[in-house]
This record gives sequence, structure tokens and C-alpha cells, in this order.
Amino acid sequence: MADQLIARVKNAPASPGVYLMKDKDGKVIYVGKASKLKNRIRNYFGRTDGRSMVSFLIAKVRDVEFIVTGTEKEALILENNLIKEHRPRYNVNFRDDKTYFNIRMDPAAIFPRFQLVRRPRKDGARYFGPYPSSAAAKETLRFIQSIFRLRTCTDQEVISRKRPCIEYQIKRCLAPCAGFIDRASYGGLVNDSMAFMEGREKKLVADLCVRMGTASEHLRFEEAAVLRDTIAAIEETLEKQRVVSGLLNDRDVFGIHREGNLTQICMLYVRKGKIIGKKTFPLFRIGSDSSEILSSLLKQYYDGGAYIPDEIIIPLNIEDRAVTAEWLSEKKGKKVSVAAPKRGQGMELLKIAGNNARSIFEMEKHATPMEETLSVLARELLLKNIPRRIECFDISNIGGKYAVGSMVTFVDGKAWKPGYRRFRIKTVHGADDYAMMYEVLNRRYREKDNPPDIILLDGGKGQLGVAVAALKDLHIEGVDVVALAKEQRQRQTDRGEDRVYIVGKKDPVYVSKWPEALFLLQRVRDEAHRFAVAYHRQLKGKGDFHSLLDEITGIGGEKKKALLKLFGDVSRIRDASVQELQGVRGIGRKTAARIRAFLGGAAGVND
Repeated sequence: MADQLIARVKNAPASPGVYLMKDKDGKVIYVGKASKLKNRIRNYFGRTDGRSMVSFLIAKVRDVEFIVTGTEKEALILENNLIKEHRPRYNVNFRDDKTYFNIRMDPAAIFPRFQLVRRPRKDGARYFGPYPSSAAAKETLRFIQSIFRLRTCTDQEVISRKRPCIEYQIKRCLAPCAGFIDRASYGGLVNDSMAFMEGREKKLVADLCVRMGTASEHLRFEEAAVLRDTIAAIEETLEKQRVVSGLLNDRDVFGIHREGNLTQICMLYVRKGKIIGKKTFPLFRIGSDSSEILSSLLKQYYDGGAYIPDEIIIPLNIEDRAVTAEWLSEKKGKKVSVAAPKRGQGMELLKIAGNNARSIFEMEKHATPMEETLSVLARELLLKNIPRRIECFDISNIGGKYAVGSMVTFVDGKAWKPGYRRFRIKTVHGADDYAMMYEVLNRRYREKDNPPDIILLDGGKGQLGVAVAALKDLHIEGVDVVALAKEQRQRQTDRGEDRVYIVGKKDPVYVSKWPEALFLLQRVRDEAHRFAVAYHRQLKGKGDFHSLLDEITGIGGEKKKALLKLFGDVSRIRDASVQELQGVRGIGRKTAARIRAFLGGAAGVND
């Protein structure tokens, strides 16, 4: 350990704060917090911590920076901000760009209605949610509309419309716009629907039963039938919902399943005592303790705008549980509990969440991470670099006509559309795919601008040789070149697999033992082929539509279409008289004579 680093560890402050570990390049690779920085750092560097992750991390650390804070809560907030800013490699790095849906109801509106909104506002309206997915929110809204038949149109539409729309005809609206229901009766439906959304279903059903009986006694059988159907629909919904808690407060329940350095976390949404959905987090592939992963995830998840419930149930205790609860309470504006129960209903919920996490883990652990896929390609294809940026080229033409080239770019295994380019072949005449590929590569790399880690070609050894020659002529070094030949069977002994040709090796390389690696190459190759064919068809379509008529002065697109529509093709237009040509809309005698003279001359030349 370097003298400078030893001095920093020895003189670490004893106050609460945040520490930033840096590698040899000065890049932040880990951010942590502590109530006493000196004690925490000594645990790392004093060899008293037995975690395998620690020894691996410390071997890469060359410097430590400290930021002192006034309280542990301030350290928690600062740590979260620094993780978002630096995205350290060895921290839990969770990014959630999902926007959750809420259902909004403004009781003060004229004939109130339910609306889907993304973020609640302090506008006096009632908000229900958030829902774990847009599908869940929309399904709830569809159910509410089918049962209570409130309007769906805008405020402007309900004021201006005089006749009911199709929603009334299919019995999904009571047409307040046309005066088919008065405001008092409509208000009763609004109250019933909000009671349902607030979880007071049993009381609502009891009230509806009383109203149905009253309607029946007064011989209002149609009204009684509507109430009967409403009761049946609500009861059917209640049967489908599993009540997992007698408490009606909102809860988020986190389950963890871990094997080695792989950690899967799943969260259950419990609203009004019922599980209404779950959220799956990405499989974490870092060696940190489960408590450390969970602590970091909680802060990043709830700081990202997610709804904060009254209670958060976690499967194990975390060091900063009290300060995390205090921070969440401040964000929510009311008390939030963070609990790790060992018995009772909370423990039962944790078992359900844990089982879900284990089920998800079994599916996710077999997925090959892109980092490993790229490493396999680098190893098996003897590449100089990890192929993070791949540029792939293809040529498309028919007998040399409408010849084009394409380039697609993939970064870390994903298509990067800003890196796509199209080339219209300029210097090659005739069907010479090798010369066309040379032209495309020369035009792409002659400025030596932002070269990729690897160039992938759709073709075999011939195209590989062309690429090597093009780079050599441009004095470009350090870029790997490989070619992927399409699957072909010539003999019974052939494997019938896509083959990869690399520089300096006579025989092709088969990477079928690593299907994720082969699939990535095929996906990139196929995308380049698709992009080239699309451009080729575009040019060919324009060329096919061109005719001798385009060369006649005064004949634009509309007149050309009118001529072809009436006569069918150019040969029939050539045979037409001036009088017949004048029969086309927009063509006068002078224009007809010009067409006749031009096509007559063209006929003589062609003949």
C-alpha cells in the first residue's frame, strides 16, 4: 500500500461522512458512508473484514477521499447523490426510468371522471395508486368504467356535446352531456366509485344491497337490476384479490435470494391489505453483503420518485435502518416505518417475497451478461480489444445497379442508431462486391475518426482480405477485423453453422459453443444486411419510377401521373395524337405538341 494511501487511512476523520475510493487512474470505483469514518476505513484496510469482496476491492484502491458531514442522515443523502453522479463500478447501480401511473378524480369538477396521470399534484383532487404497471392502472380504470359508467370525455366535450357518443350506446357511460342523468344521481355514482377505490368494498356492497332492495320495493326493477349487476361484478373482483394482511395500510415488501455473488431482489406491492403486483430488480452481480446491497437499493429506488408507502418490510436488518426511515419520513411528509420482522404477518409476507425472488433468480442466473459475451468473443477470436464498439458493413446491389453499402454500430451489445451510415457506391461500375466494400471502408475510415474496437463484415475470406487491404492503405492499426459467412452446407460433413474468419488463420472459427456470442455476431450482421437492403430498395424504387416523361420540359409529377393513368404506359403515350393528349387534364395544345415531338424523337433514337 502506497505511503500516501497509508497516511490517508491513518488520518481519517472520526466524524460521520462519506468516503470515495479511487483506482490508479483517479476514477471513483466505490462510494460508502459511515457514522465514524475512521472506524469504517480501518475495517477495510486493517484486514479485520473477512468479506471476499473487500480484499478484491482494496487491491484496486490507490486513493481515498473523505467528505465530512454533520449527521449520519446527511451522509446517507450525500452518498446517494455521489453514487448517482459517479456510477462507481463496485456499488449497487440501480437506474429506474419507469414512471408510475396514478388514477385521478377531481370531485369538484362538473360530472367528475377518472383520469390516468403520471405524477400526483397538490390540486385538491383525489389520487389512487401508484400502480405497479400501466397495464394494471388501465385494467383498474376499465373495470371502474364498466361498473359505475362515469364519463370518459374531456370537460370541453361534456359541455359542448348535445348527443351521446358510442360510450353510451355500449353502456359504458350514462351520458351526462346529453342530460340523461342529473348531477345528484351522478354524484352518488362518483361517491360509490371512490369508496371502491379506497378499499371500502364491503361497506359499498352492503349499501348497494340496501339500495337494490329499496328500488325493488318501489317497483323500480330496471334500477334494481343495474344495482344487482354492480354488486355481482364487485364481489367477483373481491374473490380474485388475496387479502394478505388485516391491516389496511400500504406496504412494500422486499424479498432476497442469494447464491454466491449473485443477488436477486423482488418487491411486492401491498395496498389496502392486498398484493396488487410486484417489481423485479435486475440481478446484482457484485460481492457486497446482502444488507449493503439492500441499503443502497432502498435509497436509490425511493429517491427516484417511487411512491413511499407507510411501511417498508425488509428481510434482514441494515446498519442504517433508523436513519433511512427518518429520511423517508421527511420525503413523504409523514412517519414511515422500516421493519425487519421475525414473526407474524410481516414474516409471512417476507416468505412470499422471498419465494418470488428465488423464482426470478432461477430464470435470470442463466442469462449470460453482455460483459461475459464480449470477453468470450475477444478470447475465441484472438482480438486485441474487448469488442465494445462493433461496426458492421454490408453491400447490396442487383448486377451492379443501385449499389449501396451500409454500416451499423453496436455499443456494448446494443444497436446505436446515431452510428448508422449509408453509402451510395460512386466509383465502381458493374457487379464487383469486393471493390464496393473497399470504397465503403475507405470512405468511412479515411478521416480516422473514432475507429471501432472491431470491424465485422458480412462475407467470407475475400471480404476479410479487402478490409485488411483498406486499413493498410489508410495506415490504420490496432483495429480487429473479422468476417461472418452465412450458413451454408456443401457436403454432408459440413457443420451447417455460421463461420467466423479472422486475420492470420486459414480455417474458420466456430463459436457455437458460446451461443450468446454467436447470436450477437449474427444479430449485428443481420441488422447491417437489413439496413443495406432497405436503402437499395429505396433507390431502386425511385429509379423504377423514372421514365422518359421526367425528361420533358413542363411535365411534373401530377401531369405524369395523369398521363400514365389514362394511357397506361409510355409506348401508348408515344402512339397518341396531339388531340388525344389534350384529353388529359392540365395538358394544353402546346404541351401536347411538346410531348408528341419529344417522344417521337425518342422513338427514332431508340429504334
